[in-house]
Amino acid sequence: MEIQTIALFTATILPLICTPGPDMLFVASQAISGGLSAGLRSTAGVCLGYMIHSALVAFGVAAIVAASPLLFEGLRWIGIAYLIYLAFRLIRSALNLQVANFLAEPSSGQLRRGFLTALLNPKGMMIYVAILPQFMHAGGNTALQAVTLSGVFVFWCCTIYMILSIVIGKAGKRGGFHNRHRRAVEASAGGLLIVAAGFMAVR
Repeated sequence: MEIQTIALFTATILPLICTPGPDMLFVASQAISGGLSAGLRSTAGVCLGYMIHSALVAFGVAAIVAASPLLFEGLRWIGIAYLIYLAFRLIRSALNLQVANFLAEPSSGQLRRGFLTALLNPKGMMIYVAILPQFMHAGGNTALQAVTLSGVFVFWCCTIYMILSIVIGKAGKRGGFHNRHRRAVEASAGGLLIVAAGFMAVR
């Protein structure tokens, strides 16, 4: 698979990974309530859940791409619509002045709960079904492409959530996580998703 394709895929999924969802909120809540170690255990569980997603979904996506170019095109436009939907949700949330509510959970079992959170996360499933096929070429080895892109997705999930655990875990203990930071991140991510959707529409 070409480096340019992987780079574009990375640029597309990074805003999606950074979009607040069940897995990100879980990691953040554990880092705030249980410190860095709890955040890292939660991150490990989330990554394990997405590895199962990869194994179960990647080959199914590859089969879809190989069997039906028309269905592939339909999935492409579903992905574009999904990106726009997420972008407007992020922008609307960024305009909300209310402080984000990270619900703290007990400090034990972060690995197991992180695994289940990622495994049952519809956002992750949507990325595999609607976004990943847009970066696969039907003329190549679709299974290998699907596995490669899935690996890239899991790698960036692990990296982003580890950074999130470190930053929020320390800031949470000091009381340094402010609502204005959340709003700035959400507004920026929403803008990036709109740009990504535009690039996908003209491909």
